[in-house]
Amino acid sequence: MPGPAVDDLCHSSRGQALGNHSLTEEERAQIEGRIAILEIEHHDLDDVIARLSANPGQDQLQLRRFKKRKLVLKDSLARLRAMLVPDIPA
Repeated sequence: MPGPAVDDLCHSSRGQALGNHSLTEEERAQIEGRIAILEIEHHDLDDVIARLSANPGQDQLQLRRFKKRKLVLKDSLARLRAMLVPDIPA
């Protein structure tokens, strides 16, 4: 889940999504750092899920929780990456 500073970057005071043109270098660096952290966690969950799936005796509830967390991370990564894509004028 993104930290508060990254969440603050996602929306302006009116609740509208910010475009890339609104990001400062510091904000861009914060987003890129958060992406790197989430990618590591996502990869780690991949490994854990693969190991648990290989052993049918493992706790299925825990496995489902890991899979759900992995999906949440994937959504967060997509949202953060979209913040780094420049707006294309219509």
